[in-house]
Amino acid sequence: MPGLHRLRATTVLAAVMSVAGTAQAGDREREEEWAIRGVIADMQAAWNRGDFAAYMAGFLRPDVVFVSRGRFQRDWQGTLDHYIADYGGAPDTRGVLCFYDIRIERLADDAAQLVSRYHLARADEPQYGINTRLMRKVEGRWVIALNHVSSVSTPDPDDRLLASDCRP
Repeated sequence: MPGLHRLRATTVLAAVMSVAGTAQAGDREREEEWAIRGVIADMQAAWNRGDFAAYMAGFLRPDVVFVSRGRFQRDWQGTLDHYIADYGGAPDTRGVLCFYDIRIERLADDAAQLVSRYHLARADEPQYGINTRLMRKVEGRWVIALNHVSSVSTPDPDDRLLASDCRP
């Protein structure tokens, strides 16, 4: 019977270690998701204070791919220049940017897909839309490697989560 007790003890120990390993993996997944959400929150805050360079820090530099208006857009620097020229004049031109309804799916240890809604609230030409982003973990930091934007000038009537605190 001593061999049977040793077998049971080994089985119980293996089960406990497996549960502990699963819990640790779940904790790591949550930490990575919060790190990705943190990038998006930092970008939103940077935009709303008019710091476009800090906003662009969330993108892979210089190799990010931007897709918008049915076209590949300019590179990282060209996109920063565009934001400054088109949105950087004054708070009413820049508007208030809100990302919400954020959905993250981890694809690999260093890759995740993020899909979210956004609202650029401003008196003239408000924007509503969806971002589809490929996030990559580069040198220990999550960044957007591919950013696809689909925008419209009127809100989706089925969007029940429209950020109510996102006003110009």
